[in-house]
Formats: sequence, structure tokens, C-alpha cells
Amino acid sequence: AGTKVEPIIEQLLKISAKKRAKVKEITLDMANSMKTICKKCFPRAMQVTDRFHVQKLALEALQDIRIKHRWDAIDLENQQIKQARAKNKTWEPKQYSNGDTRKQLLARSRYLLYKAPSNWTDNQCHRSKILFSQYPDIKIAFDLVQGLRNIFNTATSIETAYTKLAHWYKDVENTGFRAFNTIANTITLNYRSILNYFINRSTNASAESFNAKIKAFRAQFRGVKNVEFFLYRLTTIFA
Repeated sequence: AGTKVEPIIEQLLKISAKKRAKVKEITLDMANSMKTICKKCFPRAMQVTDRFHVQKLALEALQDIRIKHRWDAIDLENQQIKQARAKNKTWEPKQYSNGDTRKQLLARSRYLLYKAPSNWTDNQCHRSKILFSQYPDIKIAFDLVQGLRNIFNTATSIETAYTKLAHWYKDVENTGFRAFNTIANTITLNYRSILNYFINRSTNASAESFNAKIKAFRAQFRGVKNVEFFLYRLTTIFA
């Protein structure tokens, strides 16, 4: 239970050293606990930071900027409603060409910011044009996210990726976004394992997907009492 270092190491060390030595590569997130476990139990394995964990940090920074603007829009709308009521007037929110109010624009833009522009629907494309014209900083942050995604998609070697990440790092510094600077520093601290991705382009996407299935299966029963029977059912259904 949990991800504490000592219990996991204790279990993994039950596997013979000869078998553990056969492990050549491990994909993991940027948690120091996972790195410690891998280093102790699989000393010969190359550690690869999963690209999707890196991209997730950038997406969260982008969404953080959008959310701050949304709170500002809510505050502004509340103030305008109060002012209208004080004057016994009916307040009508301004609507953009797609029918969204400012508050709705920021709320409904959440999912389009997760996607590449090539995957947008017509409505999302229209909404993005309005969003980026109203909030240039969101456009800049979105371009940074897409730039990082493109590095992982297009770089064919460690050298190429290292150069592109250096340029991306410079772009981040020029924006002055605090959240993205934090991400850039995190990448700098983990650059060796991040660059290892470009050797075999390994990810733990399949493991994450399977983990999500297990969690969804467990949620159907509001938890698990009999662990052995639960594992048996998992084996029967998914193995």
C-alpha cells in the first residue's frame, strides 16, 4: 500500500539479483522516491523520465493561467451586476461572436487547450481565436506547451533534443511566466533521464492506462475488502 520507499524496496529485493540485473530500462515520473527505488533495486537499468509527466506539468501551468483569468472574469461580472442593481438597471453580459460571455469563454476553453490545433473542432477553432485575441498571455503559454510537445514528437536524437530544449528554455525565460520557469528548472534538474527518452522513445503509457482501468474497476465496488479475490478478478478480466 502506498509508494513509500522502504516497503517497495523490501518487496522488490525478494526478486533475485540475477533477474533484477536483466532489467535494462525503466520509465518513471520525476518523484525522487521512484528514482531511489530504481537505483537500489535495478542498478543496471537506465532511467527514463516519462514524457507525458513532463508535458502534464506544462499543461497544468497553462491551465493555471486560464483559471486565474477566469476568477478575474467572475469578479468583474459580480461587480458589474452589483453596479447595475444599485442603479435599478438590468445587467446584460457582453457576448462574443460565438455566443460566449467572457466567463463562459474561459470556462469552455479548458479542453481545447489540451489539444493540438490540428485536433480542434470548428467550434473550438473559433473559440480559440477569440480567447487568444482577448488573452495574449494564454496564447504565449499555449505555444510553449505545443513547442515542448513538438520536441518530444520530432527530435530524433539526444543531441537534437538537447539543443531544442535549450531554445525552449530560453523562450520560457523571455516570457517571465513563473509556473513555466519552475517547469524549466525541473527539466534542468532531470535533463539526463528526460533525454534518455530519445534513445528508445519508451513511455509508461500502457502501464498508466492499465492503472486507470484498475482504479475504475475498483471504484465500481466503492473499494476492496478481499484483496486476494480482487486480484483474482483482475487477472480473470484483464490478464
